Amino acid sequence: MHKSGTADPAQPVDGDQPLTLDVLRRLVGNDWSRLPGDTLVVLSRDTEGNLYSPFSTYAIGRYSPVYELTGEVYPLESELAADTELRALFPKVPADARAALVLYPLG
Repeated sequence: MHKSGTADPAQPVDGDQPLTLDVLRRLVGNDWSRLPGDTLVVLSRDTEGNLYSPFSTYAIGRYSPVYELTGEVYPLESELAADTELRALFPKVPADARAALVLYPLG
């Protein structure tokens, strides 16, 4: 992951990888632990840093890539099993869908 401490957009470079929850935990516990508690978490709309929005909420789901670095999010198996309407909306979940923490911007 890009280690810029500035507001400059983090451009993908060779070696950048998708962020896993293990890495996020390390960043929060170590690298970011001295930041003030009221530090705002902000999401960029794209890799070029075009428009930003505060982080608002999250969901637990499953992610499957459609293109190289973009994809779709699907409900968990347990959610599908418990909800007939949800199963109708998502009749087929790709076999490569993997667990994901999905972050949503405020705007």
